[in-house]
Amino acid sequence: MIVPLMISNLVSYFIASKLQRKPIYEQLAEQDGIHLPLPGGRLRERQHQVLEVMKPATECLDVGEPVEKAVERTAHSTERAWPVCDPCGVVGIVTRAQLLEAQNGQTPVKKLGDLVEDREFPHLHTDHSLELALARMGQTHTDVLPVVSRANVHELLGIVRLQDVLQAYGLHGMGGG
Repeated sequence: MIVPLMISNLVSYFIASKLQRKPIYEQLAEQDGIHLPLPGGRLRERQHQVLEVMKPATECLDVGEPVEKAVERTAHSTERAWPVCDPCGVVGIVTRAQLLEAQNGQTPVKKLGDLVEDREFPHLHTDHSLELALARMGQTHTDVLPVVSRANVHELLGIVRLQDVLQAYGLHGMGGG
């Protein structure tokens, strides 16, 4: 009786792992907005973390703000991207290039919320490596990323700038700005 049970268990496990790559508990947690660390993602002692270089998010744009007002507010800023927030927290990021395109009429939008309509937005967590931060900045073509809570992806904890990441690696003055 035990041998057939073991064989059926192995067959069902093999079929389930082929049909569903990610475990069901990980999918349910992700669906609820909880982003757990990846297996094997334990950071080595010598590896730098986002927590070491993140800064407070001093400039946050409001999702209901008109594009023209946002362009005026950010005209003298040293940043080239900003988190966009609503009453529940951060909902995305917007770059200077996106703001200028929207202001010049190349993108038909009136409020910042129209520029960040994606439900998913690029972000980091405090325990992520700086290598991952650089990779995400490269993928999104931005030099600023929001750092959010694992329990609530909309809870803004701070921001990470490219120049700060490069400075952590000893490459001072190479991040632009």
